[in-house]
Formats: sequence, structure tokens, C-alpha cells
Amino acid sequence: MANPTSVTLKADGVSAIIDLSTNTPVLLHWGQDLGDANEGDLLKVVREGVAHAELDDAQIPGMWRENARGFIGRPAVQGHRGTQDWSQRFDITRVEQAGNQLTVTSSDAGAGLTVAVTFELNAQGILLITQSITNDGKAPYSLGELTTWLPLPDYVSETLDYTGRWVKERQPQRREIQVGTWAREVREGRSSHDYTIVQLALTQGANYQQGEAWALGLLWSGNTRHIVERMPTGRTSFGAGELLLPGEIELGAGETYTAPTVASIYSGEGIDGISDRTYRWLRSRPEHPTNVRPRPLTLNVWEAVYFNHNLEKLTQLADVAKEVGVERFVLDDGWFGARRDDWAGLGDWVVAPEVWPNGLQPLGKMLKERGIEFGLWFEGEMVNPNSDLYRAHPEWILHIGDRVPPEGRHQHVLDLTHEGAYQHVLNQVDAVLNDNEISYIKWDHNKVLIEPGHLGQAAVHNQTEAIYRLFDELKKRHPGLEIESCSSGGGRVDLGMVHHADRFWTSDCNDALERQYIQRYTQIAIPPELLGSHIGPRTAHTTYRTHDISFRAITALFGHAGIEWDITECTPEELKALKGWADYYKTNRSLLHSGRMIRVEQPNDTVFVHGVVAQDKSRAIFAYATLRAQQGSQPGSITLPGLDPKASYRVNVARPAGDPKVILRALPHWLDGVQLTGAALAKVGLRPPILAPENAILIEVERI
Repeated sequence: MANPTSVTLKADGVSAIIDLSTNTPVLLHWGQDLGDANEGDLLKVVREGVAHAELDDAQIPGMWRENARGFIGRPAVQGHRGTQDWSQRFDITRVEQAGNQLTVTSSDAGAGLTVAVTFELNAQGILLITQSITNDGKAPYSLGELTTWLPLPDYVSETLDYTGRWVKERQPQRREIQVGTWAREVREGRSSHDYTIVQLALTQGANYQQGEAWALGLLWSGNTRHIVERMPTGRTSFGAGELLLPGEIELGAGETYTAPTVASIYSGEGIDGISDRTYRWLRSRPEHPTNVRPRPLTLNVWEAVYFNHNLEKLTQLADVAKEVGVERFVLDDGWFGARRDDWAGLGDWVVAPEVWPNGLQPLGKMLKERGIEFGLWFEGEMVNPNSDLYRAHPEWILHIGDRVPPEGRHQHVLDLTHEGAYQHVLNQVDAVLNDNEISYIKWDHNKVLIEPGHLGQAAVHNQTEAIYRLFDELKKRHPGLEIESCSSGGGRVDLGMVHHADRFWTSDCNDALERQYIQRYTQIAIPPELLGSHIGPRTAHTTYRTHDISFRAITALFGHAGIEWDITECTPEELKALKGWADYYKTNRSLLHSGRMIRVEQPNDTVFVHGVVAQDKSRAIFAYATLRAQQGSQPGSITLPGLDPKASYRVNVARPAGDPKVILRALPHWLDGVQLTGAALAKVGLRPPILAPENAILIEVERI
């Protein structure tokens, strides 16, 4: 049976049209559904004319962008077999379609290589693309790159990605697309604080609610590369793939490398449309945490006790936590081995008898009596030189030759591609979980990978697969176990780890002002229920900035909420505010963790307005947060888009943790309650009270 000349995939207002008539898969269109477009005629209208000083025939680069087909940009496949087979021309050998999934296999017999690409357009309109390459030859093939590339319309003009550092993750940077290649590369061996999660391409002036947006996100937690390329011809494309170190993937005869899947996301409704599709995709998974149970209110005791563990103090914390309404208690670093500070103990995952002479069972029993779940901290991919493990097996670290990599936080990275090291970590963690009723682990990763070699060969790829395998095995052995991915805070937040962990520690910074930015931009691609957002102490230990509890509480509400504070030192007023906030979170988490995220464009950068609207538009909760002093004496209206324009809504201000600081002589009249249509809320809005900088209010909207 002959292969089709083209295939169209459609779902949720999106279509992907793949042309096969030129003996290579060409993605003719990916974006808004074009209706019953004739693929043959579409091919005619996108086929180029022939310009002077170019090749004699028009070239349409397919998925693999081979130089042999006349393409002079960056190819999708880069590699070689000695001095040979560095240039390929792949011709289609097989086409398979099952529903909304298409797989195209192509080969270059001369080069001894076969490539395959699978397009799957899921129910949420996200195009998932997976590529692989197989060595058909007898000699090894050294693969340098296998990138997934997608074309962009000519009218796309800007890119948006996110940069960052420790305690200031996910900061936006927007730029005009110009001729050349713009690459965001990560070589830390983890996705990093500087990771963009998704890279976006935008039409001119596109914002959160308007314009078209295309995004690529890589389902991977190791080294990565995101690229935008505009050719001198004017054509633009962008790509994503694993960044492979030299010699990292050496394919023996018959061996296959499968590249990380790329999620390709289109929105005709601005950047928030990208978030909406991504949220609906992730939430559709049966294992998504909110499909199992509501997200429990969490207390992490790191900023309360640090390394100073004792049952008496922890019992005092648990008593206050129960009073407040905490549902999960997480014991952080310091319970194991010689871990009295950060110089020793990593790698020895056994309970320290000098700190816990009767093991962790008394702590677990105390928490269970108070109806609170028990969570525990690990950093299983790391080892201190001052540890029993390192003294016994110094060779079990990632390294090259006889060199010892520079230390970071007085530690090295364990080589989990070494079976002995892998089994050591798995078995010791498993034993602790078997001995205690632990439902949750916080898994940290505090050092970048330096010279990440296994027996001389680059090993980031295999190390990444090893941590996925370890997390999956722990969950298999302990049904119901939840794992938080922490990496000095937000250093490993990505669309790969989201399929193996249940929560991300968004940032080590609990400063509410910084969190307004960090959470806003991390939530571009990660839904709030997967992002730990805690009320920290009055004065943040990373910035020394002080905030009222009302601002800290409203900021922490829009995520998987928790507390990271010595609450035994709270005043009665603070405890009352915490209790009110905890009750409010529990009452509203079903909405906060299921609705559509709305970010409202502002005329200046002094405020953020954002909220969550129920999928049926019956309810919404918005936050109005002042980031710094207002530019005008009368700030601009708070508009609330995303509601049913024809429906009437009751609008109120909620004060779950007390009142903000205001700078005015009289309050706006609507604060006592008002009824408006969705259209009026979106177009006229509400005149805000004049808040002091770094304050916020909550606005509740309910359909009448």
C-alpha cells in the first residue's frame, strides 16, 4: 500500500499538516486549525520561488534539514562515523498512522542510519514530537545532536524565554527575532535555575490575553538546548533538544538513541493560552496529584530549626501546626549520618543515633497522633567527602580520570550510572521509608555536575535517566509516595521531571515580593498545584526584606501552599491570621488547582493582577499586588477578564490573613460588595484601594 502524500492531525482548535510528497516529512503548518484545507494546494502556496544566487530548485527543509537537500541552516542531525557519514539524506521508508498519531521512518542506506519521528496531537491540542536515530552500520556512530525543529510563520517577530539564578529563578527576557541563531544552552547536568521551561515565539505585541504564541518545551531534566534561527532568506524556525556532550552517545551496531519528547504548544489567545493548554494536558494525567487527592497544607521546618533537631522542639512546632491546620510536616536536612552541618554525612542515609537515639519512629508517632502526615528530606544524588560512603567508594562520583571535581557545598555528585552507587541509594532510602510511615520526600540536588564522566565517558544523559528510574522505583515500592523535586530551590523544574515527581520547590527564596515574580513566570508552563509556595518568616533569610503576613499569605495562596517559619514564635495575631489563611486555602484549593490562570496586562510595572477562573466561569479568585510605589496618585482600574461576559457576578474582597496597609483617606465603595456583569468586570473594572508598596488584596467573584 502506497504511503499517503500528506496527513492532517486536528484537536482542540489546532491542526498539524505533514507533507510527505517530497520523500521527507515536512511540517507545512502547525497552529490554528485551517479547516478543510487542501494539502496539495497548501503545498503550492508555501513552495518558494527561486531567487538569484541560490540553488536552481526551491528547497523545503523537512524535519531533518539535511544539507544534502540544499539546506544551509543548522541540521537536525549532527554526528559522524570516524571521518564518514557526517552528511545524510534521509528518504521515507515507512509511514504509520493510528488516530491522531503519525510515525514517519526514513533511512540513508549509504550512511547506515535510520531516523524516525512521531507526531502525536493530544486532546488538548499539544503536538508531542519524539525523534530517534538508529545505527544500521557495523562501525559505531558518534551522535552530536538530534534536535526537533518546527517552522514558524513569517509574521512571528519576537521570542520570550526565561533566565535566572538561585533565589531569582524564571525572569523574562523578550527580544526581536533577527537573522542568525539564538540559543539557550544548559550545561549544568540539571535543568538549572537559568532554565526557561518553555521558549515562546510571539506575534508583534502579543501579551497574556491577545495575539498568537507558539512554545516549545523539552521533556528532559539534563542538559538542554533551545534555539531560534532566522535564515537570510527570512524564514524562521525554532527547535529544542538534549545538549549532548562530546562522545556521550556512541551508537553501536543496531543501537538506537531516542531524543527527549518536545511539547509544541500553540495559542491564539496570548501567553495565557499556552498556560491553559499545558495545564489541561498535565491535569489530564490519571497520576496528576490533584486527581488523587487535594494538595495538603505543608509545614517544612528548615527555616524553623535548620540542623538543630530535637523531638521537644519539633513537637512544639507540630502542636502549633495542628492548631493552624497543617496537614503535612516535613523534616528537612540533618537527621542522618554525621550531618550536623553541610560538611558531612551526605551519602549515609541512616538515622543518626546521636540525634535520634530511638530512630524517627517517635517523631512519626507524635505526628500521627496529631493527624499530620510525615515527610522527610533526602539528597540522594550527592555525597560529602566526609562520609562513610565516600571513604568506602571514592570512585562512585562523576569524574574524569584521576581528577576530583571542585566541590560545591562541600559535596560531589554520585555516579548513579554505576550500579553499585544506584543500589546503595535506592536500598538505603527504601529502608528508611520501610521503617517509618513517610508519605512524602523532599529530594534536593545542590550541586551542578562538573566533569560528569563515567569511566571517562560523558554521563549526563544516563545520570538523568537513572534519577527518573530511581524515583519511579521508589513510588512502585511505596504506593502513594509523593516526591518533591528540589534543586537549591528551582534548579530542576521542567516538563521531564513533572512526569516523575509530584511537586517542585519553586525557589529557596520565600521573600513574598520575589515570589510574585518567580511564581508568575514559573506558572507559564507548570500549574500552581505542582509548585510549593510557602509563607516564610517575617524577614526573609535570603533578602532580609520584611513583609506583613497578609502579603506573604496572599502570595503563598497561589500554589501548593505551605509554611516555612518557626511558628512557635508567632504572636496571637499572626496565629489567627495563619489559621484564617489555612482555612481559606482548604476551602478554595479545588478552584485554585483546577481553574484557568489569568494574568492581566497592566499599563506599568508597579502592580500585578492575576487570578484563577473556574473552568465553567462560575467563580474566580484574583489577587491585586503592589510591587512598588504607584506612578499615579489614583492607580488604574483592576480589570478581571476571563469571565462569562453575559453573566452577573457578586464581587467581594477576602481578608483571610488580615488587612493590607493602605495609603488613602477613604476606601472605594465597591469594597463592601458589588454586582457586575462579566463584561463590565473585563472592560470597566474596579478602582483599587491605594495600597502601600508590597501589599495585596484578594478579590472573590461568584456568579449569581
